[in-house]
Amino acid sequence: MTSAVLRYSAFTTDPQGGNPAGVVLDARGLDGAAMQRIAAEVGYSETAFLLPRADGDLDVRYFSPLAEVSFCGHATIAAMVAQAHAHGPGDVVLHTQAGRVRVTVDAGFVATLTSVAPRVDTLQAADLDALLAALGWRHDELDRALPPGLAYAGAWHPVIAAASRARLADLHYDFDALAALMAARGWTTINLVWRENARTLHARNPFPPGGVVEDPATGAAAAALGAYLASQDRLPEDRRVTIHQGQDLGRPSVLRVEVPVDVSEGVRVSGTAVGIAVGD
Repeated sequence: MTSAVLRYSAFTTDPQGGNPAGVVLDARGLDGAAMQRIAAEVGYSETAFLLPRADGDLDVRYFSPLAEVSFCGHATIAAMVAQAHAHGPGDVVLHTQAGRVRVTVDAGFVATLTSVAPRVDTLQAADLDALLAALGWRHDELDRALPPGLAYAGAWHPVIAAASRARLADLHYDFDALAALMAARGWTTINLVWRENARTLHARNPFPPGGVVEDPATGAAAAALGAYLASQDRLPEDRRVTIHQGQDLGRPSVLRVEVPVDVSEGVRVSGTAVGIAVGD
């Protein structure tokens, strides 16, 4: 067992960018309480705990500083790049609470996860009103071409599209009100986006359930967003988009998303990750 905590930042090549995650490559012998304690000590939005299986696959559990979550994309990318650095690139099957997630790490240590089968649903009008009130946003500040919705690719995320980059950049929300609403509805992050063009989106992801004001890169939300865009027929011909996240936090991140024609096959999210030296 190797229970040392590694630190990697996902969706970046710069340790000062991307979204940091803790990674434990072999968490056998740690129970949930110990994992939760370690995640709180690490203090990142998520820490991934890998549990090697006899069949060569990996069980994985994800903990924010406050609670366990069913799936986390950026911690998956971070953990699989760390795993590849330790054991070599290749294909891995992860068993998460949300289901099986396939991950490939290529020779350049770019990791691509394929999400569980995604779902898209309607965001109820009362929930939208409550959400906008907590955010301090108005209905007339939303992009009419991308109506509010709910999307899932391992975790549920409301998708709210701003009509301007300025609206997305000005984010000051009621943490307690949004946390209470998200807890009541089982939402993991709020996926706030602005569509620059058919291939490029900018995103911000408030994450009160994890005790974090905002995530600088959110792989699960990126996969869910890909499914949402497919449901709105807003994907380019090659069904690939790039999501920029974290600029407003000073931690720029790049997430690349590919949506198959048969969305039930899972949305693919790709990115790099880099180790963080203690003290960085």
